[in-house]
Amino acid sequence: MPKLILIRHGQSLWNLENRFTGWVDVPLTKQGTDEARAAAEKIKSYTIDVAYTSALTRAQNTLQIILETNRWKIPVIKDQALNERHYGDLSGLNKDDLRKQYGDEQVKIWRRSFDVPPPNGEALKDTAARTVPFLERCILGDIRQGKNVLVVAHGNSNRSIVMRLEGLSKEEVLELNLETGVPVIYEMDTSGKMLKKL
Repeated sequence: MPKLILIRHGQSLWNLENRFTGWVDVPLTKQGTDEARAAAEKIKSYTIDVAYTSALTRAQNTLQIILETNRWKIPVIKDQALNERHYGDLSGLNKDDLRKQYGDEQVKIWRRSFDVPPPNGEALKDTAARTVPFLERCILGDIRQGKNVLVVAHGNSNRSIVMRLEGLSKEEVLELNLETGVPVIYEMDTSGKMLKKL
């Protein structure tokens, strides 16, 4: 059965600084490159046929480290459909400062909710409106051909994919957090249906 492996990029500079990042292109930290190597180690027993990543360098660099660590030479497709959700006016702002100003609950809603966007930004449903069609058309297209697929993207682009694969409700997705550099591995069938989480 084909496998689909999702990985959120390793820690970025703005993850370290606790800032909303979104579409701002920031580099990985040393910890982020270490997390990418650790992710490579966790999935080295799999044969990967194709990889997907976003248009942002923190995801691309994480993928590159994984490929180099495991000496995989495979096709890589880069697409902004897999970009992080756009945080609008919150981009670059410190989350703790915003918690002091607006409260924990409001910041959690901006970060995790399905249908409440940050000011001038994307809600998770807006991110899903680009990631899920890309998943259906491209990523699951490879799965339907029996290929093992690696996707290295972002917290929210991957959350929207997990939501679709696992059939999570908008209440359940509110509690879903994907750690940096940690593989989420699914066994799929060749119709593109998720059979189980490994």
